[in-house]
Amino acid sequence: MTISRRTVVKSGAIVLAAGLIGAGAPGRWSRTIPITIAGGQQDGVYLQFAELLADAINTAGLGLNCTSVQTEGSVENIQLIGKGDAHIGIAMADVAVAAREGQDLFESAAVPIMAIGRVCQNYLQLVVREDAQLYEVTDLRGKKVSIGPEGSGTAMFGRRLTDAIQDVDKQYLSLSDATTALENGRIDALLWMGGVPTPALAELHGRVGIRLLPTEELLRQLRCRYSAVYREATIPSGSYGTGGMPTIGVANLLVCASTLANGIAADVAHVLFERAAYLVPPEALGTQFLNRCSLIGTDVPMHPGAAAAYRHEHG
Repeated sequence: MTISRRTVVKSGAIVLAAGLIGAGAPGRWSRTIPITIAGGQQDGVYLQFAELLADAINTAGLGLNCTSVQTEGSVENIQLIGKGDAHIGIAMADVAVAAREGQDLFESAAVPIMAIGRVCQNYLQLVVREDAQLYEVTDLRGKKVSIGPEGSGTAMFGRRLTDAIQDVDKQYLSLSDATTALENGRIDALLWMGGVPTPALAELHGRVGIRLLPTEELLRQLRCRYSAVYREATIPSGSYGTGGMPTIGVANLLVCASTLANGIAADVAHVLFERAAYLVPPEALGTQFLNRCSLIGTDVPMHPGAAAAYRHEHG
């Protein structure tokens, strides 16, 4: 079930490591524990992932009662975790690093999150209409480009990317509003960091036709200036009529507060490990999603409960 974050009812402080700590097999809890999973935007793949994860945990008989929450994305998810309004959430690796180190939007208050696992790959998608006379990133100078809603991980990355391009008129729109604005000609391009194909972009391609601009030339600049979390990636074949285009990728992590109970982190890690194939949204079957080997490849420290679970699973 997905609910607006405004309807989340606080049931007390987040479960801390000093409180309920699982011992032995997963699910040995004295009572049912409510868990909130911060997901993503309505039209994105990662809210779907949060819904599937919540369902998998709820049906695993662990004594955890999970609810997925619609949010604006990575930044809001980490902020919710920091305030105790969510237990776990999905976050881009660059945002997770910024949160831990007190950078960018977290400059005034670092959030000591940890990772439960690496769950999927984000692909940079710099989208223009098929009939637009725009072919290179430098063609966007002086143009209106949506870089995602204010406070989202996509917007944080979008500022970094468009600053590298220079002289871009940044627009802070949700994915839904950005697709409408691009279709109607109110913006020239939209930037999206997410799964491929993203349903809202696939629908836009069906209506008006879209193209993706090549962006790999900016990868080295981003890695040197910010972080090695940015890596080479390739847009899977058949995505919006585009196949094999190089782009910039960044991992998506499932993160939590460092104070989350070891047993809860272990329970969630066990579900990730055992239900990996089930957790891939149908729209994302052609993209690089989680598998049992990639779970441990996080860019921030792993929660000790999750680390213990993976050691148990791998023997």
